[in-house]
Amino acid sequence: QVQLVESGGGLVQSGGSRTLSCAASGSIALYAMNWYRQAPGQERKLVASISSGGGVTNYADSVKGRFTISRDNVKNTLYLQMHNLKPEDTAVYYCNCVAWRDFWGQGTQVTVSS
Repeated sequence: QVQLVESGGGLVQSGGSRTLSCAASGSIALYAMNWYRQAPGQERKLVASISSGGGVTNYADSVKGRFTISRDNVKNTLYLQMHNLKPEDTAVYYCNCVAWRDFWGQGTQVTVSS
């Protein structure tokens, strides 16, 4: 079982920055990890992905150049650095661990004010 706990959400002004963290209860070193987000009334969408070793990352077009996904496999923690935030980035952000099955955190709300 892998338990994931996101933190770092909150209210931020447009153009600002925020870093989200996702702490895992066990080792995540073998697993790819993702950040998803879900805005009100919309489907949950993939924001960024990172390979188990951290060497391969991918981003949704909407966040390329503004968000950076990273991980610390010693601390069993996933990160999402967000810069130049826009109101359309407002959503609940979820971390996801692709292990023998998908594991999800409870989400953390990010609200970007214009």
